[in-house]
Formats: sequence, structure tokens, C-alpha cells
Amino acid sequence: MKKEKLIYRYYRYDGKTLHAKREIPYELKLSSQMILDELCFNWNKAKLETAINSSIDNANKEEFLKLSKEYRHFIWE
Repeated sequence: MKKEKLIYRYYRYDGKTLHAKREIPYELKLSSQMILDELCFNWNKAKLETAINSSIDNANKEEFLKLSKEYRHFIWE
């Protein structure tokens, strides 16, 4: 996996251009991505559960079947 780097350039008035590199640690990027993925997963699952519950309350069988197929991706464990 290729590392991504941020490159900053500082320009002096009387000298050469200075190139400074700053790297974000892999562990920090990975943990932040996992937290964001979990938040999105839980939000999408909760939104789908409320839609399923409302379709049950409204006795809409077609919508319930459609939403239950989508919900299967959230309970594959």
C-alpha cells in the first residue's frame, strides 16, 4: 500500500525554497477510518430499521419485503 504524504512549501524572501514533509501515522488513519465506517454502518442500520418498522405499522408488505432484503446486508454475522 502506497504511503500518502503531505508536502508543504515555505518560501523565504532571500533564500532557497524549503520543502517540509509531514506524514500522518498509519495507525491514526486506520483507526479514524474504522470509526467513521462504524458510525455510518450504525446510522444506516438504524435508519433502515425505522423504515422497516414504519412499513410494518402501515401494513405495507411490498415495502417491507424490499427493505428486509436490504437489511440482510447488516445482519450477515
